[in-house]
Amino acid sequence: KITLYRKQLNAIMANASARPFVLGLTGGMAMGKSAATAWWRALGFRVFDADECVHKLYASGGAAVEPVERAFPGSTSVESGVDRSKLSVAVAATEREAALKTLEQIVHPLVAADRAAFLREAAAAREWLA
Repeated sequence: KITLYRKQLNAIMANASARPFVLGLTGGMAMGKSAATAWWRALGFRVFDADECVHKLYASGGAAVEPVERAFPGSTSVESGVDRSKLSVAVAATEREAALKTLEQIVHPLVAADRAAFLREAAAAREWLA
């Protein structure tokens, strides 16, 4: 049934636009964001999940590991990348607001770059919803 619905949606939107329609999903904890994205994935749509993106950026070899280590020495390891517990201690050990701003200046541009790449790939694949 889901596959049929996806085919019908694609048929309707086949010539709608060369750019995908971007649907943003936000909400607080326990609001159903994961359930909603699971539903979209089950329908075959691409989903960019910022939380997943940050986990990849923080993983060993991720693009955020080196700059986070420079800003917060001792908060990473070669095996696991950014250690969130150690990072939390490093942030708490300094002026919290300034430390969080530094972390945001590292992470937000990396997430934005990954999101832009995701949207370029969706457009190149002529997907109408991303």
